[in-house]
Amino acid sequence: MLYEKIDWNNEKECLKAVKQNSNALKHVKKQTEKICLEAIKRDSWALRHVKNQTNKICLETVKQNGRALKFVEKQTEKICLEAIKQNSWALEYIKNPTKRICLIAIENNPESIEFVDKNKFPEVWDKYTLQNI
Repeated sequence: MLYEKIDWNNEKECLKAVKQNSNALKHVKKQTEKICLEAIKRDSWALRHVKNQTNKICLETVKQNGRALKFVEKQTEKICLEAIKQNSWALEYIKNPTKRICLIAIENNPESIEFVDKNKFPEVWDKYTLQNI
């Protein structure tokens, strides 16, 4: 599909374009939730081209690829939890992790402790160190 021939205001044409190449989303003038979900279904990194990131779009994205949390503009606890359930390394991209989120990430993958702030959560580090002596 040649991009020059696409009417970027036509939902049907845009949907067809993102089904073929999720990066086409960056050209879509009127991004609907349907078009955005289709793009991220093909490639979670397409979230970086979503103009209006709804909770639904962000949740679907991180359920597919937790590390795509990197592109989530408004991180909620629910979105962050889904991200670390999918991939505990997503902890690296959480802007304001809670103790609960850190503990869940470490339960899933103890090596993710490297993304836990020792000064903010010393008790998490203490617990992890004691368990692994």
